Amino acid sequence: MRLLDYPSLPGMATRRARAVSENTPLPAFSVDLLREGRLLLKLGIGKPTIARMMLRAQENGTSAEEELLASGEIVDTLYFEALADLLGLPFMAEIDADQVHDAETLDAQLVLPDMLRLYHSSRPAITVIVPKLSQIRDLALTLDRRPALVGILAVSTPRAVRMAAWTAGRERRVRDTVSLLFEAAPLHSARIVFWGKQGFYAGLGLSIFVFSAFLAPLVWLLVTHLLLTSLYFCQLFLRARALLHVKKAVTKLPSGEGLEAQQTGPLPVYSIFVALYRETEVVAQLVGALDRLDWPRSRLDIKLICEADDGETLAALEALSLSSEYEIVRVPAAAPRTKPKALSYALPGARGAFLTIYDAEDRPHPGQLREAHAVFLAADPHVACLQSPLVVTNAKAGWLSAMFALEYAALFRGLLPFLSSVGLPLPLGGTSNHFRVDVLKAVGGWDPFNTTEDADLGMRLHRLGYRSQMILRPTLEDAPTDTAAWFAQRTRWYKGWLQTWLVMMRDPERLRRQMGWKAFAAAQILVAGMILSALSHPLTLAFLFYLGWTLLAGDLSSGDTILASCLMLLDILNIIGSYAIVIQLGRKSMSADEWRAVGGRWRAVPAYWLMISAAAWAAIIELYRKPFVWNKTPHLPTVP
Repeated sequence: MRLLDYPSLPGMATRRARAVSENTPLPAFSVDLLREGRLLLKLGIGKPTIARMMLRAQENGTSAEEELLASGEIVDTLYFEALADLLGLPFMAEIDADQVHDAETLDAQLVLPDMLRLYHSSRPAITVIVPKLSQIRDLALTLDRRPALVGILAVSTPRAVRMAAWTAGRERRVRDTVSLLFEAAPLHSARIVFWGKQGFYAGLGLSIFVFSAFLAPLVWLLVTHLLLTSLYFCQLFLRARALLHVKKAVTKLPSGEGLEAQQTGPLPVYSIFVALYRETEVVAQLVGALDRLDWPRSRLDIKLICEADDGETLAALEALSLSSEYEIVRVPAAAPRTKPKALSYALPGARGAFLTIYDAEDRPHPGQLREAHAVFLAADPHVACLQSPLVVTNAKAGWLSAMFALEYAALFRGLLPFLSSVGLPLPLGGTSNHFRVDVLKAVGGWDPFNTTEDADLGMRLHRLGYRSQMILRPTLEDAPTDTAAWFAQRTRWYKGWLQTWLVMMRDPERLRRQMGWKAFAAAQILVAGMILSALSHPLTLAFLFYLGWTLLAGDLSSGDTILASCLMLLDILNIIGSYAIVIQLGRKSMSADEWRAVGGRWRAVPAYWLMISAAAWAAIIELYRKPFVWNKTPHLPTVP
């Protein structure tokens, strides 16, 4: 499946552009729209253009001015310079951020840029305004009555005001980003790896585990074996439930198309965040994919979030001549250098009522925003997040990408829809999750210290009383094909899962009260179970071979032989059953073409799980040595 395979959406072309000629009959417009049209005509805008903008404004619940600025048919600096000329005010294409005094109230200009105060050392302060066309008459009358205002007012563009606000507040904002969650809700922050008694109990448990192996090796072997067997069985049981309900769980998801048909009224602003670091290879593909989204350009707020010292990516973005819905946000260099820190840094500037996250290599379904919006409107207000399925498209590239495709299909189209259908917490994916912005801010945003920020946020939302659901329209992406890149990425994931579990278990009883027993148990299986099963997989295989060798040697008594045979049978059922469940859950969730792309490479699942185990052990070492280091995954453009 490729981006070009996405079907065209009904009415998309109509929504995106309307051909309006001089002779096209126009519907009845509101008085405000007609007034805007006359003012735009005085500015020298052509009648067909004005008519198109008025039609779009009427459809989108915006103004003709907003649609004109979003259309790309006019340069914003020329437009606002013309407004400045109408008012007889000086125009400032750029604003010196050094003349802006920082305060928390400055962040309001990131969302609704309309006014900035500039302070000079040698002359009176100047107020920079961003006038709206609807305000021109009132402003002109005010200036006529108070001509002294001309000397202390100037006009600028929304883009220039936002840029100055970002720059002037960068030091305060990055400090708040790093410390806010930890200071406001330390229980939910991974900034401290082991809290209080956690380190003590971890050391005590490890010591008991090691010494018991020397003091009573047979008892230790039996107890450890039964614990691992129980752990595998819980994982097996959960995935078996998902396998039995895979089609039923999907049919329980809200029908986006049906809900979209019921929508009335204007669409809200939708924010899109993309964190970019060393992504020069894919920025053009990314912008092309975002341009295909079926949402009014005037209602989009796309933030491309880059590290301030990543000059190559910034240069590649600036070379694309981005349209007005795009904004490049520069994150000041400060530890930790993580994706969640970058996302949280940009969060105060989100203009949308809803927000989604994409990765640099993503190709989201063009109708994904409309489906998410429709489901949000129909859902309970406590549904705070919607997760789109992630689909790997390069399964043919090698056995590693084939395993990744199978794994993603089992997770995003098998397990997560089941969890969503029964109201259990979702371990979110790192991309294509859609949020209510007010809830996202209320729960503290992303933890800048967690290297699997998506899973952490999914669990935090659930424990604070919110719910997550799945939607249907997917996002396409390519899996790593290089073993080193895959291993670094998977190590980072497991390190983040370890951080997430440690955060959850700082107060287990409180977690149980917040989640309830059912969700608490599911969270333990999903988080702790996944970590421990990955760590113990080689040990379980070793147990199996040891029992097999012992039985073949024939040195056991009849009672021990029965016990060893039962344990060996449990091992075989657990391991082979786990392999089979994952393969079948992925296969049942895939299309026929996707399964053919995987081919016979599903047989590599045992080797793949051993690689996962190695990454989990590497994650423990990283958690000790460099807990907040983000292992960057390189991306390349998709090959058609």
